[in-house]
Amino acid sequence: MTARWSVVVPYYNEADGFLEPMLRSLLAQSVRPLTLILVDNNSSDASAEIARAVTAQVPDVTILHLHEPRAGQVYALEAGLAAVETEFVAVCDADTIYPPQYLANAERLFDRHGPRVVAVLAMGVGPDPTRWQARLKRWKGVVMSRLLPGQAHTGGYAHCFRTAALRAAGGYSKALWPYLLKDHELIHRVLKQGRTLYDADQWCQPSDRRADRTAVRWTLPERLLYHLTPFAAKDWFFYRFLARRFEARQMSDIKLRQRAWEKPGTGNQGRCGPSSARHASSSGSRRKRRSSWHTARRQTAAAGRATAPCDSP
Repeated sequence: MTARWSVVVPYYNEADGFLEPMLRSLLAQSVRPLTLILVDNNSSDASAEIARAVTAQVPDVTILHLHEPRAGQVYALEAGLAAVETEFVAVCDADTIYPPQYLANAERLFDRHGPRVVAVLAMGVGPDPTRWQARLKRWKGVVMSRLLPGQAHTGGYAHCFRTAALRAAGGYSKALWPYLLKDHELIHRVLKQGRTLYDADQWCQPSDRRADRTAVRWTLPERLLYHLTPFAAKDWFFYRFLARRFEARQMSDIKLRQRAWEKPGTGNQGRCGPSSARHASSSGSRRKRRSSWHTARRQTAAAGRATAPCDSP
């Protein structure tokens, strides 16, 4: 059987408890065969060794280990996408847990809705996806996607694409968008190829270490203007308005290598920006957040089995 799915995972210095459980959640996917493309963005810790150890000798899964020496997540994503040879591709983050039905549910939605749907996007939920708050968030995402169909409603950790459409849109590209919020800008280009689809049963669990994103997010006026700008004017919003503002604030993709949740000088810089408040956090708080995330990982398998998929109309 020919694999329909590739999963691209860029990672940088993720040895501190996140990479292994994320990889195990991908290896537990019900979809087989599967191609897993792991892109080390020049890590200085044991991330690459962990990735190779966890993925060794997995039946029906083709593993590609790539090394991207250029600093910046966008370069790692470019390298990973270039290696994709399958019909569908999922882009996953190294600190996110994916339920066992994640790819199968996306495949079902792609097949059900046909080529007019070029991307299936998931909602990020908390430690327990069965709680009413998580269910409400998932349905809120579906409703908002229908009220505002010409924009992104979730982050880059939750994207599944038709590979041909993603490439036709230009994919991840430093030349096209060298700044932060590349997930939103990419979805803008992908929407020119067809529809995106959100489904209440398509979810994943990003780590709560993302709580402080002060240094890597847009301002409230920028965010409001994004929501208010019609799709026909989104090129103006991104390439004439937001790009100039991000350039002035030095909001380049490389800033994602700074970590708000680690102490200064540790060298383990990752996806979120610096914050003095987070730098002052105790190691106990960081352990507590990791513990919560690992509890979510254990709950995910049971929730994934218990949650019956339902199609979006």
